[in-house]
Amino acid sequence: MKKLIGLGLTLFLVMQSAVADVTRVEATIDKNPVMVDEAIQLTVVAEGDPAREAFDSSALLGDFVVGRTSVSSNTRIINFDKQETVTWTTTLFPRGEGNFTIPAIDIEGKKTKPITVRVIPVQSGSDEPARDYYLTTNVKSSDVYLQQQILYTTKLYLASNIERGSLQAPELENAQIQQLGEDKQYTDIVNGKRYQVIERNFAVVPQSSGTFTIRGPVFSGEVLAEDPNARFGFFNRTKRINRRGPDISINVKPIPSDIDYYWLPSEYVAINEEWPEQEAFTVGEPVTRTITLTADGVVEEQLPELPQMYPPDFKLYPDQANTATINRGNHLIANRVETLAMIPTKAGKFVLPEVKVPWFNVKTGNTEYATLPARSIEVAPAAASATPAAPAIQQPAATPQPASKEPAAQTPPSIVSGESQSGVSMLWIYVFASLWLLTIVGWVMTVLYFKRNQAERPQITSPSASTFNSSEKEAFNTLSKTIETGTPGQIQQALHRWVICHLKTLNSSQSVDSWLAQSGLQPQINAMLSCQYGENRQQWDRKALLKRISSVRGQPKSASTASLSPLYPEGRSS
Repeated sequence: MKKLIGLGLTLFLVMQSAVADVTRVEATIDKNPVMVDEAIQLTVVAEGDPAREAFDSSALLGDFVVGRTSVSSNTRIINFDKQETVTWTTTLFPRGEGNFTIPAIDIEGKKTKPITVRVIPVQSGSDEPARDYYLTTNVKSSDVYLQQQILYTTKLYLASNIERGSLQAPELENAQIQQLGEDKQYTDIVNGKRYQVIERNFAVVPQSSGTFTIRGPVFSGEVLAEDPNARFGFFNRTKRINRRGPDISINVKPIPSDIDYYWLPSEYVAINEEWPEQEAFTVGEPVTRTITLTADGVVEEQLPELPQMYPPDFKLYPDQANTATINRGNHLIANRVETLAMIPTKAGKFVLPEVKVPWFNVKTGNTEYATLPARSIEVAPAAASATPAAPAIQQPAATPQPASKEPAAQTPPSIVSGESQSGVSMLWIYVFASLWLLTIVGWVMTVLYFKRNQAERPQITSPSASTFNSSEKEAFNTLSKTIETGTPGQIQQALHRWVICHLKTLNSSQSVDSWLAQSGLQPQINAMLSCQYGENRQQWDRKALLKRISSVRGQPKSASTASLSPLYPEGRSS
């Protein structure tokens, strides 16, 4: 019994597999004739169980624009009789007016009958009934230059509300296409019929020259279908509509042969700059210059780099350029912002050359220039080099003996010469001699006292050094805290203040710049400045800079000044 049942199932499966072969194929369209901007719904039904990939639409591409294809299958079993069908539904847009043929479509050996389609122009006469849904297209100019923006406008006319819908962008090979702004919605009356109009603008930038066709955008949506038998609106039926905008031919002219600069076609190009508020600049202090290039009707990729021409007495640290493209007034506006940090290394008056960017005016067909005029700036010397004689204030601190010794040595002779014959003058001689002797004794005791204190406290060399020692400590503590948390600009200022105090402590008249060059701190300072203003910004070692400064600070006075050149060259004497 089991063998009989198994044999019956096997026979049934064999029979079903035989039935699964394609037995018949049929193709139909939803309308004929059709207007040139309307879509045709092509439906292919195959009886059997063919593969879902059996439908090939490549044969239709010559005369139609093929849209998206959907696949569905249906299976019915009646009295053990299995019936299967597979349905392909695709949307076709005619490429022009005339009679076209949908060729026979082969589905696993079975072919459909060819279908002739009549495509008629859009009926827009006054005696023709107004259509419910259609698209229009328009361009501002059909004769343009390479990479010039084309303003493309499409309008969708709707006689009734739609449930849902989508509007695709126009198509053009080798072109950049993007929407401009938001959609505009308003109402209009055409041939006595009221429409809801949706207007959308696009920017089309061709990237190759020649004659081309901009394919019109495609609208696909669903609208409510009228059903006279329906009494209630709870289950409204919808129907799908497809419309395509008319194609537009354009002529793209190549770059003129006499153009020898970076090609920038536009209607308006401008260049401007931003400077700090101060008019005077200082050696070693960074100055930030920002230059902005603006062009109308182009995208940011078309903007050229700005020329960089500066005097050799400036260290330049350019930042990465920022570019952007915005939509304003149905135009593309591209911006390029370049920021540059300049550090003057020499005092004096300098002239920054003008910045000139050539561009091609598409309205006049001539070359024009966006110009930034030359700028004169004055660089002042650094603060330390402007007052190198500040340590001379220390001289009065060690002058107790000359102030009392010189009057004692010079005054008595003048009195003796004037009063040598008088007895009163001898008394004055004795008084001044006694005062002179007391002054000498006080001076000797003072010298001995300071020598003994110097032996006990060798770090204090003079009263002036003690005075500047406290300010140097405060400047160093401030510098240490600034290095830990501050910006490179703040660190540079704190370092400048500490070096001045440190040089005063050493009784040195050396300038800040020369001392920094001999101290070995310059590599760490360059690394810090490169982090702030350089092209490749990287983290710099704050601890290494503080460690190096502490090492230099701990060196004795002789070691700190050992590298200084002698006051008098060899072979000369004072």
